[in-house]
Amino acid sequence: MEYKGLMSGFYKITEWIMRISGSNLLWLLCSSPFLFFVLTGLLSPDIEMWIQIAWILAILAPFTLFPATAALFSVTRKWVMGDTDVSVIKVYFKGYKENYKQSMIGGIFYTLLIIVMIVDYNVYMKQFANMQIIGIIMLIFLILLSVSLFNFFSLVSHYHLKTTLLIKNAILLTILRPFRVLSTVLCVIALGFITMRFTWLILFGFGTLTAFVAFYNFNVSYNKLQEKVEKMRQKEAGKEDGQEDSDGEDGAEEKLDSREDSLFGLPDGNDSNERAVHEEEAGKDKENNKS
Repeated sequence: MEYKGLMSGFYKITEWIMRISGSNLLWLLCSSPFLFFVLTGLLSPDIEMWIQIAWILAILAPFTLFPATAALFSVTRKWVMGDTDVSVIKVYFKGYKENYKQSMIGGIFYTLLIIVMIVDYNVYMKQFANMQIIGIIMLIFLILLSVSLFNFFSLVSHYHLKTTLLIKNAILLTILRPFRVLSTVLCVIALGFITMRFTWLILFGFGTLTAFVAFYNFNVSYNKLQEKVEKMRQKEAGKEDGQEDSDGEDGAEEKLDSREDSLFGLPDGNDSNERAVHEEEAGKDKENNKS
């Protein structure tokens, strides 16, 4: 049954509210062990207790928060790519299952590196007064690493790649596109202030809206980078056509091979649907097995 006019607009609004709140509740459910200790730490006035809880959070994060967040980005990825009429539950748990290992390994790397940087920052700032510049550098690296998590989760949900390549690309994209990442951070801060005013958003929207903004900015920034790379390739191809006779066949083959690798080792912009094709093939295989 199709709605028209005012009823159509009302139906679409309620449908998006259900999608956003449903995916946000799934994220809260799958990351509940981590969030439980976060809430416990916030309610505890004892600093020593909070330090102990921080270590527990560091252990839990790679196994709960990171996979749950990667699955949430899988849902928002579908929306950004234009595929809105999908089952939130199916997409979420499919993303959770497929990306669990990569997000867990990436979570271990990020957690260990963040702990090292926090410890180094405290040591240089408090115990070595004449070496505080190193502590400031550590703080800058810590902020950069933390912000790159937005790109990491976007890459995990968008490509099937090795974890080391995902982490490297997440950091490189953060450095090359700082304004896009900054806009994501500002949006998240704004969402945080709104959530403090309307606390019910913690349950029904904050996580999903954050993931949506982060993946949207990632998608825009990466597409722009791919466009620049494509233009560079076209210019190189034009130059090589003019020099093909003088350079010889061997030199031309080497240059063509060097151009086959896309930016940072990621698939080309034309291959951005790689994961979608993979998902369709996996679905067909399952149907054939059932029959």
